[in-house]
Amino acid sequence: MGRNGAGAAAIREPPARRVAVVTYPGGQTLDVVGPLEVFAGATRLRAHEDPAAPPPYSVEVLASAAGPVTMGSGVRLVADRAFPAVHTSIDTLILAGGGEVRDALRDRRLIDWVRRMRPRVRRLASVCTGAFILAEAGLLDDRCATTHWAAAGALARRYPRVTVEPDAIFVRDGSIYTSAGVTAGMDLALALVEEDLGHRIALTLARHLVLFLKRPGGQSQFSTHLAVQAAPRGPLGDLPEWILAHLDGDLSVDALAAQAAMSPRNFARVFTREMGTTPAKFVERARVEHARRRLEDSGIPLKTVAHQCGFGNAERMRRTFQRHLRIVPHDYRRRFEHG
Repeated sequence: MGRNGAGAAAIREPPARRVAVVTYPGGQTLDVVGPLEVFAGATRLRAHEDPAAPPPYSVEVLASAAGPVTMGSGVRLVADRAFPAVHTSIDTLILAGGGEVRDALRDRRLIDWVRRMRPRVRRLASVCTGAFILAEAGLLDDRCATTHWAAAGALARRYPRVTVEPDAIFVRDGSIYTSAGVTAGMDLALALVEEDLGHRIALTLARHLVLFLKRPGGQSQFSTHLAVQAAPRGPLGDLPEWILAHLDGDLSVDALAAQAAMSPRNFARVFTREMGTTPAKFVERARVEHARRRLEDSGIPLKTVAHQCGFGNAERMRRTFQRHLRIVPHDYRRRFEHG
């Protein structure tokens, strides 16, 4: 009875999941510290909730040699170990990106090590141009992947067997995950924490990190507000800002052309040249972004959000959300509810 009773009473907690991020000189600092802060934050939250529970994660930084690594920002991170010395299993292995990824691709020790480690890793991931390292190792062949939008074309050209999704925040294909640039690594890390520890912990962690946008992976990297800020003050003048302030109005090409005092054909050509997207796509994405914010920070009915954001009705907003975010408005709102 004693043996059976003890066995029934003992609940074995899983050991800490080993998370390792590989970087190199000239890498992007946030590609490394962003995801690690998410995993470390999850560990702190678990300890706060249950001090007796074992930590869910242990984290470390790997590089070609242990010691300081000068990142592209000039900041020096300290690698815990040299990746060639690591042969045992890792739960989650993340390849960081950065401006000097071309040098990393020429490091055959790194590429061969990543390939050899694949069977010993439960989840393999990349941030930003770290996807190039996975592709160079042949691990993205016949898979879907993403990277920073500015590098997506180069990834597709260099590795034609990879199906590149240039607009996604992150992509999961089996046990391999790839994410877009820089801060998207934190979105991916939050998704991995949610897989391991559940929605409540992930959402609480997002709030603690002030990541108020816990973005689903299929969400577009494109931001209309960033596009407006980056656009030169050319023939469109203040029209892009005017669009963002009048999303509930008539924003057809004819109406916008009249606002810009251009013919519809010339307006469409100029807008596409200046903004890098068509007027219709720009307006639709702006409406989705505005609707997202309304869903995140208010409890107003979906039909009201749809009218305020220019969709006309809730069904049209639902179809547009599904196309852009791969999630319907009701489920998107639920991501921001308290668990």
